[in-house]
This record gives sequence, C-alpha cells and structure tokens, in this order.
Amino acid sequence: MGKTNEKSIVAIIMGMLSIVVPYIGIIFGVIGMIFSAKSIKEIESSNEAGRGLSVSGKICSITGICIQCLLLLFAILAIAMYYRVETQ
Repeated sequence: MGKTNEKSIVAIIMGMLSIVVPYIGIIFGVIGMIFSAKSIKEIESSNEAGRGLSVSGKICSITGICIQCLLLLFAILAIAMYYRVETQ
C-alpha cells in the first residue's frame, strides 16, 4: 500500500460536515459523495491506501443528506403550521 488518497480524506471530511452543519450540510453531503466515488475509482486503479476512508465518507455523506432532508422537511412543516394557525 502506498500513500493515502487525498480525495478519500476530503470525502470523510465532507461527510462529517454534512452531518454537523445545519441546512447547507446537504451540499457538503453531495460533495462528499462525489469525492468518495472518485477516490474509490482511483484507489482501485492505483493501489493507494484510503479505501476505508472513502467508504466511511460515503456512509457519512448519505447519513448527512438524510438528516438534512429531514431537517428541511421539519422546518417547512413548522413554517406551514405557523401560518396555518395565524390565519385562523
């Protein structure tokens, strides 16, 4: 095994940010998914280290995207309920 793939490091960082940062975390999740997919392809072809980081980044990105989508859904529902109560 050689050096660790840089894109796999970026993938895990973006995946963690997608979980932690509210609302714009969905953007970090998408970026993390892209970097994770690219790093897995590079690791397979160049025999670099960092496959575990890439897979972890993909899992964190998927989790972050799901959390952020739920957060946005709850925010939209809260705003809708606020205006519904105000008009009655």
